[in-house]
Amino acid sequence: MYYIGIDLGGTTIKGGLVDENGKIIKTVVEKTLAHRKGEEIIESIAKVALTLIEKHGISINDVHSIGIGAPGLIDSENKIIVTSSNINFDNINVEKKMQKHINLPIFLENDANCACIAEYVCGSMRGYENAIMLTIGTGVGGSVILNGKIAKGSFLGEGELGHIIVDYSSGKVCGCGQTGCLEAFCSATSIIKYAKELLEKNKDSKILELASNIDNIDAKAVFDAYDMGDEIATKVIDRFNNYLAIGIVNLINIFRPGIISIGGAASARGDKLTDPINEKAQKMIYGNGFKTKIVPAILGNDAGIIGAAMIARL
Repeated sequence: MYYIGIDLGGTTIKGGLVDENGKIIKTVVEKTLAHRKGEEIIESIAKVALTLIEKHGISINDVHSIGIGAPGLIDSENKIIVTSSNINFDNINVEKKMQKHINLPIFLENDANCACIAEYVCGSMRGYENAIMLTIGTGVGGSVILNGKIAKGSFLGEGELGHIIVDYSSGKVCGCGQTGCLEAFCSATSIIKYAKELLEKNKDSKILELASNIDNIDAKAVFDAYDMGDEIATKVIDRFNNYLAIGIVNLINIFRPGIISIGGAASARGDKLTDPINEKAQKMIYGNGFKTKIVPAILGNDAGIIGAAMIARL
């Protein structure tokens, strides 16, 4: 039996035919053309799914379901995209619209939740009943799995782990408008911003050598300079490690998960990413020693497709 996963973004619709072990067998990519009406975009999603079935030479009866990971505010129970900032969706019932074009069960989740599902079902968090994923990119996203299910609140928009407050007195304003959010200290955006602030006062840094000039600085250049012992990069990444450890300890104290996985581009650093955070978190954890594992995510860019396909497995 196969599953189809759709990773819907503002630029592309990425579809994958996925087997029961979470392995992607075949992929199809179409442009989203986000200016279009929601119904037109859903028709393109259905086209991607049908193309995957046709290209692999299987019957629709060989496919268990289609899972869609979408950005925005998602009512997963009723299969509705309530709103999405970059795509023209406004209370669109995805299941009803999809089934005009393809007669398969439809599952829908927020795209950040899909990355978590992927790592939980067949990635770094496999085998754990209670798990948390933090995704570090332009912002900080996240998702919580409790007793084998995505944790849902009384209202939509749960799992905004990047907006837990870690230092309200800092004056650091997050993109959400609040002060002191985890995202304001631990996103790739915040790493770059802080590095540039420090480099305005002292340009003697390997960060600039690696990036060529201040405008080209990215988070990778800062991490690479940190590995080389650069003073400014060390200051930037020490701050990142400190606040990420604080955020993680808060999550551990509340949920007591067996494992926390850190995704995003930085996960490619492996233990170099998680070891310093583990060390700092162990000193702050409440009670009963430190049992939660902190690990890097392992599925990379495939997580969106795999997680969408595996929604049906939760």
